[in-house]
Amino acid sequence: MKQILKQLHRYFYHLMVVLFYFLLYPLLYRYSRNQRSYPKLNKIRQWNAQLACFFSGIRYEYQFKVKMDWSKTYIVCANHSSNLDILAATMLMKNNFFFMGKDELLKNPLTALYFKTIDVPVNRESKISSYKAFKKAEERLKEGISLIIFPEGKIGDEYPPLLHPFKNGPFKLALSLGIPILPVSIVNNWEILWDDGKRFGSKPGKCEVIVHEPVDTASLAEKDEENLKNNVFEIVHSALNYKKYKDF
Repeated sequence: MKQILKQLHRYFYHLMVVLFYFLLYPLLYRYSRNQRSYPKLNKIRQWNAQLACFFSGIRYEYQFKVKMDWSKTYIVCANHSSNLDILAATMLMKNNFFFMGKDELLKNPLTALYFKTIDVPVNRESKISSYKAFKKAEERLKEGISLIIFPEGKIGDEYPPLLHPFKNGPFKLALSLGIPILPVSIVNNWEILWDDGKRFGSKPGKCEVIVHEPVDTASLAEKDEENLKNNVFEIVHSALNYKKYKDF
């Protein structure tokens, strides 16, 4: 019975995401037509996430290590263990933002609109595609739009999850532009929604997100890239509570 309830909740959650996406689509389409309206596009995206989670019984609690200055541009680096992480990062932001993610999201009807407009798709198997994507991300950052990226580059198959090594891209960008990195630890989304729904499904609950102190990069040089990456990895990892699977 418990497993059936988890599966039903999973279907209901996805239904809420789709339902509110289509209810809000006229506004999403309108604001996607003009780059000047992208902040409004992101605001509607946040409404979509908030409504879907609210009606699914999923709530978010954000713990900030320091008071945030949202007038600054950030490169947000978060761990990735559940599709809820995207919603968690979306609702975190108080300034204009964009995601960088795999180009497969261009084929997803719920993400295609964003990745054809404000977000930046990347094919990591192609050096040319990666180069173009990071140049576009650089342009967005110079315009004062914060970047959200999951530097692991994937959701792993392990349960409970592991924090996989970070890729270098966001740290190169941060150093070349002198933009601070905002480390974010998404503590337990994997317990609320595990993406292999055939085995585990989802359930209502509280998602805990810890927002660390921004890491300044203005005084660093290119030679500090590896140290910066390792430092951010350790900060994100320090707040995670990946534990042995007992009862989902």
